[in-house]
Amino acid sequence: MCTSIVEIVDAEGKGKDGNSWFKLRQAVVCYDHPHHALLEEAITIDFMNGEDGVGKRTAVELTLDSAKALQGALNRAIEQAEEEVAEVSN
Repeated sequence: MCTSIVEIVDAEGKGKDGNSWFKLRQAVVCYDHPHHALLEEAITIDFMNGEDGVGKRTAVELTLDSAKALQGALNRAIEQAEEEVAEVSN
């Protein structure tokens, strides 16, 4: 089943492609057939810099449960980081 579920957001940071680091510009999140993971469907996250072509990317393919666990970890880390920033600002 092709889902056509695609979300694209601007991203600022660095990604690693092999042995070199590159500047990130976008993150693309999809739910569809993975290219490498032996799964029927997967959440795929591509961190990329479209200005450098499609080869400059860092990609992961996750089960839906793994993606949910990652989402929870990100939410907790972001919440703690925001608390740290608020403490420093006060």
